[in-house]
Amino acid sequence: MDVKRYFRGPVMWIVLAVLAVVVLMQVVGSGTGYETVDTGKVVQAIDRNQVEQVKLTTGDEQMIKVDLKDGQKIDGKEKVQASYIGTQGSDLAATLQQKFEAGEIDKGYTISPTKQSTFVSVLLSLLPFVLIVLVFLFLMNQMQGGGSRVMNFGKSKAKLITKDTPKTTFADVAGSEEAVEELHEIKEFLQEPAKFQAVGAKIPKGVLLYGPPGTGKTLLARAVAGEAGVPFYSISGSDFVEMFVGVGASRVRDLFEQAKANAPAIVFVDEIDAVGRHRGAGLGGGHDEREQTLNQLLVEMDGFDVKGGVILIAATNRPDILDPALLRPGRFDRQIAVDRPDMQGRLEILKVHQKGKPVAPDVDLAAVARRTPGFTGADLSNVLNEAALLTARSDKKLIDNHMLDEAIDRVVAGPQKRTRIMSDKEKKITAYHEGGHALVAAASPNSDPVHKITILSRGRALGYTMVLPDEDKYSTTRNEMLDQLAYMLGGRAAEELVFHDPTTGAANDIEKATATARAMVTQYGMTERLGAIKFGGDNTEPFLGREMAHQRDYSEEVAALVDEEVKKLIEAAHNEAWEILVENRDVLDNLVLALLEKETLGKEEIAEIFAPIVKRPPRPAWTGSSRRTPSTRPPVLSPKELALTNGATPSTATAASATAVDTTKAAEPAPEERPEG
Repeated sequence: MDVKRYFRGPVMWIVLAVLAVVVLMQVVGSGTGYETVDTGKVVQAIDRNQVEQVKLTTGDEQMIKVDLKDGQKIDGKEKVQASYIGTQGSDLAATLQQKFEAGEIDKGYTISPTKQSTFVSVLLSLLPFVLIVLVFLFLMNQMQGGGSRVMNFGKSKAKLITKDTPKTTFADVAGSEEAVEELHEIKEFLQEPAKFQAVGAKIPKGVLLYGPPGTGKTLLARAVAGEAGVPFYSISGSDFVEMFVGVGASRVRDLFEQAKANAPAIVFVDEIDAVGRHRGAGLGGGHDEREQTLNQLLVEMDGFDVKGGVILIAATNRPDILDPALLRPGRFDRQIAVDRPDMQGRLEILKVHQKGKPVAPDVDLAAVARRTPGFTGADLSNVLNEAALLTARSDKKLIDNHMLDEAIDRVVAGPQKRTRIMSDKEKKITAYHEGGHALVAAASPNSDPVHKITILSRGRALGYTMVLPDEDKYSTTRNEMLDQLAYMLGGRAAEELVFHDPTTGAANDIEKATATARAMVTQYGMTERLGAIKFGGDNTEPFLGREMAHQRDYSEEVAALVDEEVKKLIEAAHNEAWEILVENRDVLDNLVLALLEKETLGKEEIAEIFAPIVKRPPRPAWTGSSRRTPSTRPPVLSPKELALTNGATPSTATAASATAVDTTKAAEPAPEERPEG
């Protein structure tokens, strides 16, 4: 029950005004300057001829007020009053008449009867009932506004974004240009629907934003709310389902009724996987209440009037577990991936979050963007916020490169543990371990450059080596994965080479190397013995996905071969790391000495130490089978490569490249032996 509704009419305001007048009259009436004393003291003052003037009030207010003569006081006051009851009034009136006739009351006395207004009397008698009603209304409002919502279960919890809400616009969104472009079209349809309908276009009924956490899906929805200029209803998927059966479906109906009544409008459902998960999933065979809510959502979306101007926007981190009926055309027609930003996107995000933060002139945000591959918008915001906190903690005024460097380390590996004191032996082991990683990475032909090495403890790590690509990568070659395996095992190999006694510090490295090698065998088909076959399905958790259990789809013999191939890859990488460290033992020792002295080395210092290193020769060509002879014919040059080679512009190079391949030339002879298919 909405209490504000009662205050919209004039009745409640009239009642409150009358009550205020009554209270004011009481306050004004009591503020006459007379001090209340005992009745006996007033009668005694009259008998002693100490009064100068008397006012006797009868009727509803039985009160006697006296002004004392100069120099006379009762309880320190010259004006006092007292109450009387019953026949005392007649006795006081007779006494005052006698004193007045004797000339003992200088200014005389007055007797005035009082009678309270009937209207005021009625109001005062009704006041308790009015208070009871107000208390009842207040309690009812509290019951509905609290967690119980006794009278309002089936109502939607969606929040309507009003004009008073702080606006987010597309200018506040960076690093997701494609998603912004798609949603900008939604805004245009809501503002100019005739433009699209004139060419027979139908706006998507639903837009699904999906991607990793922290990439800005909810921020994009807030930007649509700020830009569209239409009613925007926001609700979380978990707000639909509660402890009572039927509540979720009722709330879905109520939400869409509100949206249709205010069309054109936008409905935003955050974390829709809470209600839109695949039906029948779970150990118990599904969740009836959630599935009933999903069924109602499907009906509401499918029943949209295309010209009604109501659009559903939803966000999720798990599009793979959503029900197929929810994703079909006609419901979520458009699915927009909001992925981690590339280098340019990270730079734009950093510029957005830099606003309002004093940054030193020598700070290069492009360098920060290059050092943070894989970071989401939330991660980058956290980096700048951590840098600002560190700057304030150091009593500095500007955020410099050192603070940003420390902030990145805190986001990647956690805060530095200054209280952890390591012995000299452990520190030396850690230095050789991290040096082994860095040295193997630097000597591998397909590995990314080493940006930083530290033996300072952070989080659960005693130290770490930062190996980052110079540009964003979206795929990985087999040789790059083999180099990664060698790099992961470089720390373990260094401990074995130098101390002949490995430690537990390589546990995480072994875990990652095993996972990478198993993926090469079972997912990517990067072994000759097993070939390009995918072994095993997705390990979908029964609580989250569709399957009750995961069964292996290959035999025990193949499983043994998989384990054997994984071991071969790990062993080959381990041996390669060992050989690199043996060949460059002097460089490793120099690196360890520098680490023990400085504890942290940057990219330039590392490059100076690694200058004598000679890269390992490239591996032999690999085609997946000895029966497939590698081609000696190089790939064609791209237009940009042709332009750089010939000194021509890319446009002319494109035209030249169109005729660069001689299609009349005989193809390379194929091997005589071919596998039987």
